[in-house]
Amino acid sequence: MLKRSDYSAPEAELQAFYQQLEAENLAPLWTQEGQGQGAEPKAKAQPFVWHWRELRPRAVQAAELVGTQQAERRVLLMKNPGLTGRSAANTLTANIQVVLPGEVARAHRHSPAALRMIIESKGGYTVVNGDRIPMLPGDLVLTPNWTWHDHANDSDQPMMWLDGLDSPLVRMLEVDFREEYHDDRQPAGEGADPSVARYGSGGLVPAWEARPTQRFSPLWHYPYTQVRATLEALARENAGSPFDGVIMEYTNPSTGEPVMPTIGCYVQWLRPGEHTKAHRHTSNTNYHVIEGSGCAIVNGKRLDWEDKDTFTIPMWQTHELANTGDRPAVLFSFTDAPVMKALDLWREEAR
Repeated sequence: MLKRSDYSAPEAELQAFYQQLEAENLAPLWTQEGQGQGAEPKAKAQPFVWHWRELRPRAVQAAELVGTQQAERRVLLMKNPGLTGRSAANTLTANIQVVLPGEVARAHRHSPAALRMIIESKGGYTVVNGDRIPMLPGDLVLTPNWTWHDHANDSDQPMMWLDGLDSPLVRMLEVDFREEYHDDRQPAGEGADPSVARYGSGGLVPAWEARPTQRFSPLWHYPYTQVRATLEALARENAGSPFDGVIMEYTNPSTGEPVMPTIGCYVQWLRPGEHTKAHRHTSNTNYHVIEGSGCAIVNGKRLDWEDKDTFTIPMWQTHELANTGDRPAVLFSFTDAPVMKALDLWREEAR
């Protein structure tokens, strides 16, 4: 006797059934390509590197062709060739922003969280919720979600930096809010770098103030001079991770948690000739080369990188890093790992 599981209706009857479902805003799961659960996830994004030697001329050209009245933010988006959207990874953007001498990028705020990794600057600053924060090469500057921020260049040279935002994730969740400030710029409070004065002293925090209750870091500036000195000292005494070298996480000094709920930030030191072991994890990671040269090998594909390049490694793709130069390599990275961990979707394995 024919089992019910072996039965298949005539094709004409099936098509009529599918048309009826469509008319009633229904759909059969078994006919949807790619909707079934596979043995492991497959990222649509591709490993890719954007070279500074190509990015910088385009940023300069954008500054020559487009004024701040035409573009509130003069930004070049890095587009992953495997994605239909305009982002470097599925959940995270990586963009280049340029502000010319004397210019102000007008104040606004939005629900996506953002970070700035400064690439070129002789001065200039960001104002975050009224706090003036300097921007120098290698510095990490945060503008957490729904914080007012504007950027100003008071130097005689262009400022350029890497923008990283969780906007693809925020858009997917359909919670993308934005608000313009009533003026081009915020009034900046007294004193330089107030967040560092309060929270940047290696674990000391003001005892007379209530602990911040927001989930993002109250420290909005991580100066590279301090970061590099710490990395170098640590590298003299520790081998570090077999998968990432000497790697440190930028954290919220009040909680020890990631700097923002949706974005984790890291910096790592690879010694000359160091080649990490291969691993993979369920988080997307965008890298920026602060200094040095080397390569990433991702699912067998080699990505060569050097000073100021940006590259992306999509989730669950086996990767290893190598310093091929004769000096230390320092890599900044930002990742959606906090989201994956919060949702209990984080997995990592050595390969």
